[in-house]
Amino acid sequence: MGTYNIAVIVGSLRRDSFNRRLAEGLTRLAPAGFEFTFCEIGDLPLYNQDDDAHPAEAVTRLKQQIAQADGLLFVTPEHNRSVPAVLKNALDHASRPYGQNAWAGKPAGIIGISVGAIGTALAQQHLRGILSYLDVRVMGQPEGYLQVSEGFFGENGGFGTRSGEFLQKWMQAFADWVTRHA
Repeated sequence: MGTYNIAVIVGSLRRDSFNRRLAEGLTRLAPAGFEFTFCEIGDLPLYNQDDDAHPAEAVTRLKQQIAQADGLLFVTPEHNRSVPAVLKNALDHASRPYGQNAWAGKPAGIIGISVGAIGTALAQQHLRGILSYLDVRVMGQPEGYLQVSEGFFGENGGFGTRSGEFLQKWMQAFADWVTRHA
């Protein structure tokens, strides 16, 4: 088994983001041979096609991180029943200009957590549609529409017993997906 570099894209900029905590915890559950690069997306300018010929340094950095990745891990909240604007902006930047889509062909997993009862189900469905168009190979199962509840997060960046068992299985399925499709 080789080493797999996974680009982690967290769709939340909030300092105390549940999704960032989830992403950080998931990286600790990965099997040996998986390395993670958290991609900064908060410093990207708003996408403007006029800038395609001369992208900002932050855009170039993101595209390089995605190009070097063997797989993608999207961890996103839900904003107004869809993906956060900062995530859509990152998707647009790394897929443009036409013919230079850094996302294409990469295996990916999507998961997210929210205080709402349906977790991030609608955001994830929208994200799946976008990623399909961008030629990303998204893992179908297991889905991870998670709700923040007491005991979900454990101490020291870990997870509670019940959530930890599910997330360990989810991470193993993701690792298997990347291994098969990278």
